[in-house]
Amino acid sequence: MRLLLVEDDPKLGPRLADDLKAKGFAVDLITLGEDAEFMGDEISYDAVILDIGLPDISGLDVLKSWRQKGNSLPVLILTARDDWQERVDGFQAGADDYLGKPFHFEELLERLNALIRRTKQQASNKLECAGLVLDENKQMIQKGIKEYALTGTEFRLLRYMMMHQNEILSKTHLTEHIYDDGSDKDSNVIEVYVRRLRNILGDEIIKTKRGQGYIFGDGQ
Repeated sequence: MRLLLVEDDPKLGPRLADDLKAKGFAVDLITLGEDAEFMGDEISYDAVILDIGLPDISGLDVLKSWRQKGNSLPVLILTARDDWQERVDGFQAGADDYLGKPFHFEELLERLNALIRRTKQQASNKLECAGLVLDENKQMIQKGIKEYALTGTEFRLLRYMMMHQNEILSKTHLTEHIYDDGSDKDSNVIEVYVRRLRNILGDEIIKTKRGQGYIFGDGQ
């Protein structure tokens, strides 16, 4: 999952980005509203964490601009805890959820995961397919009675594939969703990680659609 984090606090922003990366997200950290608006329009993010109080333009104006253009990307806004009017304004502008500052990272993570699950119509934090169970909290895949630990990239790739079962996913598309903006995005590396996952899961679960990409699932 690739996130856009819009936060200008020089301490909170980098710390939050690091914490989210440790939980298996690819994160682009932006400090200006104008840059955030552009990034949100140009890149297909899985979710956005958007601070309202930005130094150039308001986060609400960024959100309003996205919605006016028909951009429906999921947005969790960060607001001042006691300012109920900000929260109301955020929902009216098109926010999907809000969280007041200061906050505990664990709550933000649960709200973010819940938002993504709703968007993907996923009922829990465990993804299941063809006898496989991916535990997002532990970043492990269970196959039968065996559990396998995944590297960060393996986890991001497998989670995205399991959230888009039986869809054709090109290497370029997968690259855009599992790497952040600062990563070296070589789509050929996807083949390496697909091979690793096949070694764990079996060749039949990730099929190659020649000239198009990969399909994850049991075909049902």
